[in-house]
Formats: sequence, structure tokens, C-alpha cells
Amino acid sequence: MGTLRDLQYALQEKIEELRQRDALIDELELELDQKDELIQKLQNELDKYRSVIRPATQQAQKQSAGALHGEPRTKRQAISAEPTAFDLQDLSHVTLPFYPKSPQSKDLIKEAILDNDFMKNLELSQIQEIVDCMYPVEYGKDSCIIKEGDVGSLVYVMEGMVCNSNPLTLRCCLSSYQPAH
Repeated sequence: MGTLRDLQYALQEKIEELRQRDALIDELELELDQKDELIQKLQNELDKYRSVIRPATQQAQKQSAGALHGEPRTKRQAISAEPTAFDLQDLSHVTLPFYPKSPQSKDLIKEAILDNDFMKNLELSQIQEIVDCMYPVEYGKDSCIIKEGDVGSLVYVMEGMVCNSNPLTLRCCLSSYQPAH
């Protein structure tokens, strides 16, 4: 058998070994958490793109099937959540104004649309038209853009630095994109 000193030394070695294992376990748990977050983020992105691609591919299949059977292709003219008295023929000659913007701004607007529960199921062509028709609006410091409870008919995509964002008011320092009127 060993002496007391030998046993204390062996105990210290085991304690150090356990500390090293604990440190390794902590590192691996942190890495696992980071990978779980990445998986969740990628899953969300995938869901976003699937929600856009599915309707687009279904529409393309319907159009190609309709073209094979000689059916005329109908083009969507407008989207509205409210009833309208306009005839679709009245809208056929309407041209939407397009506004130039950087690829980064286009990506920002498209990402915001895909993140919106109401707009993410639009067809790709509709999303592209919205992106093309949105235009920049500059707001000065401490400008009130919209208040909670206000009835709104505009879509805002913030680009820049938000100075004061609370549940009741949104104030912006730089700029935002709005859809054309």
C-alpha cells in the first residue's frame, strides 16, 4: 500500500483530471449550444425560402399545364385586402413606378418581406414588384414615423440606426423605404 503522501498525490492527479474533463465538457456544451443556434437560424431561413418557393413552383406548374391545354395566361394586376370597385381591365394599363436602389437595400427589403407573416406567402414576382416600387424616405432625428394603434396603409423597412424604439412609438435617425403611393 502507498503512504499518505502517495495517496494525496494520486488524489490530486484525479482531481486535476476531473477539472480537465469538466473544462472539456463545458467547451463541448458551448459548442453544442452554438451549433443548435446555427441550426435553428438555418431552419428559419429554409422555412422562409420554402414558403416562397412552394407557391412559385405550384404556380409555374399550373401555368405550364394551362399552356399545354391552350388556356390563356392571366396576369395578376393587384393585391388588396379590401373590396374594390375597380374592374381588372381598368388596372391593366397601370404602370408601377420603379425606384433604383442598391443591391444591399433590395436584399434588406426582400428579407423584411419574407420575415412578415402576412407578406411572406406572396409570389416571387409580387415580392420583386414590391421591392422595385419601394422608395427611400429620409426622417430627421426624433421624427415620429408611426405610433402603436395608428391605422396604417404603408409598409416601412428601416434602414439605418433606430434611436428610440419603444412599444408606443418608433423614431428613426436615418432613412426608411416606403412603398410608392
